Amino acid sequence: MTATPMDPASTTKWIPGPERLTERVTAIDDVYLIGHFGIAHVDRESWRLRIDGDVATPRELDLPTLRSLPTVDVPAVLECFGNPLEPGVFVRRAANVVWHGVPVAALLEAAGAASVSALWATGADAGVFADVACTEYRKDVPLEVARERGIVALGMNGAPLDDAHGGPARFVVPGYFGTNNVKWLRALTVADRRPEHLFTTRLYQRTVPGEPVPQPVRDLDVTSVVTTPVEGARVGRAVAVTGWAWGAWPVASVEVGVDGRWRPASLEARGEHRTWQRFTLDLELPAGEHVLAARATDAQGRVQPLDGARNAVHEVRVVVEGAPDYCLPEDGLLHRR
Repeated sequence: MTATPMDPASTTKWIPGPERLTERVTAIDDVYLIGHFGIAHVDRESWRLRIDGDVATPRELDLPTLRSLPTVDVPAVLECFGNPLEPGVFVRRAANVVWHGVPVAALLEAAGAASVSALWATGADAGVFADVACTEYRKDVPLEVARERGIVALGMNGAPLDDAHGGPARFVVPGYFGTNNVKWLRALTVADRRPEHLFTTRLYQRTVPGEPVPQPVRDLDVTSVVTTPVEGARVGRAVAVTGWAWGAWPVASVEVGVDGRWRPASLEARGEHRTWQRFTLDLELPAGEHVLAARATDAQGRVQPLDGARNAVHEVRVVVEGAPDYCLPEDGLLHRR
């Protein structure tokens, strides 16, 4: 089991941002690639997943054994929080994929896991990050969350999980940022505390309103992006604005902005899975340049900030062609002259 430097072609490969992803399920080739230490290449024959810590019966499971267990298919948004060394540099990396794997709850029950507070997930990748040598990549999540929705993913979008996306197995917690979805998983450890580690208590921390100390980066922010029309598009006066909205909780509403004036869009329900939701709004615009934007509000009342944040409102600039014969009054609706 080895971790090798990421192929330069992988680091420079253009991956479309979520604003360019119009399909509900993102093609594997369009899912972003992130490796803190590069890509680990794991020998499937010798690989084992260890379930240990505060359990009655520690277990080691090989790949055929895991594949023989009851599995689930879970569509969910996968989103990168960004480089923890550059928290002020905001990025948009997200995809919507279908994970195939074994529920963590079943694995913990079979091992006789205690009712404690934490589950540690440890990957097979190792190396130096931020001038710190790490013998493994490790994250921790609340044990009750892992029981409720965690899976050991063995596949994605109907295909076995490849090396680049964390194969042969990846720890996945739908609704959490990608940093918690440990690739090249080799151990799940039941514990009564958080582990001290570069990626648990030092990096990927942020200040949350109402909390006196920084908290680990876990729950997805409420976010939306416009997918059509695209930036710089030249369009007719009838414009269909569409896009995706998502977050840790269901998105309750999306507003579409037209030159700073907001109008409610139609929004599909999320359903039982933590997937993204499509929104739409049909507009008729006067000729000229316009700024279109999307702003989501979730069921917890969280609202996308207008600027200065990693999940800031997404804007696109378009040009409506033709002679102007419409006006846009203060009510934000269009009226024929």
